[in-house]
Amino acid sequence: MHIEHLALWTYELEAMRQFYETYFGGTANDKYTNPRKQFESYFLTFAKGPRLELMQMPGIAPNPNTPTSQAGGWVHVAFSVGSKEAVDALTERLRHDGYTIVGEPRTTGDGYYESVVLDPDGNRIEITE
Repeated sequence: MHIEHLALWTYELEAMRQFYETYFGGTANDKYTNPRKQFESYFLTFAKGPRLELMQMPGIAPNPNTPTSQAGGWVHVAFSVGSKEAVDALTERLRHDGYTIVGEPRTTGDGYYESVVLDPDGNRIEITE
């Protein structure tokens, strides 16, 4: 058994697709559109692991999570980039490109070397070695 895909509501479908393609190597399929429901989505495929489905539709309630306050449910997605140097480099690239870094590169108590960035919708993304 394995996780096939994860789904994420977004308010900025194209910006989110571009973010995950540009910084995490995702490859999007052709956009799916259901005009009746005003639903649009992309599936992004990565080199390893599950796919990510980005979905947009009017009427979806705002996410209650903020950079300093987290509600129940899924908290973050972690991408492994292979080394401490790669964590540092991607973190600096994201910072330079204007994204919010909410966790500077560090070794956590459970042994991960990671940083944390917010995607365009404010979701937490861990970048791990």
